[in-house]
Amino acid sequence: MIKLYGYPRTRSARVAWALEEASAEYEYIPINLQAGEHKKPAFLKINPFGKIPALIDGDLILSESAAICTYIAEKFPDAKLIPNTSQGRAEYFHWLFFVVSELETHLWTAAKHDRILPEDKRVPAVIKTCEWEFAKAATLLSQHLSQHAYLANNEFSAADIVCVSILQWAHHAGFALDDILLVYMNRLSERPALTKARKREAEAI
Repeated sequence: MIKLYGYPRTRSARVAWALEEASAEYEYIPINLQAGEHKKPAFLKINPFGKIPALIDGDLILSESAAICTYIAEKFPDAKLIPNTSQGRAEYFHWLFFVVSELETHLWTAAKHDRILPEDKRVPAVIKTCEWEFAKAATLLSQHLSQHAYLANNEFSAADIVCVSILQWAHHAGFALDDILLVYMNRLSERPALTKARKREAEAI
């Protein structure tokens, strides 16, 4: 059985969402970040970087959420979480890489300089730059979604799961989202599989 190591309201939520979309059987193993469980030897054997999520499926261990979501999409083709044409897959990877590199990177950098890094390593001025970079990329994403219901091949995919989770993070962190992005985020946030994933996470802790 697939094992997912995670914690609520982290990147593991997008993986749980993908697993629920695929109707996959999996075990959710909570890793308490506040208690430092991600830095203990038992978890570091699974992911030496000490980060969640991590997924184990047989001999396979994965620890990057976008890669994990794509693996789930490939493993469960009946869920149709990744396009089955070369053009559709190209669009899928284009937008998946875009939202991770051009949106999430700036959210994570801002969070690190706001509260995560040791105080002597923080550069608060970087946060404004992150907001500016995020806004530029969000404009391009909005332009695309003004003409398409989903990111790739005009059908729901794991790329949308990753994108929506990033937009939820941005919204919670106070980054500006226009109406097109908010409508897209709220519409996909109503999917039953996300509700199930959140319930599964809450029950695990």
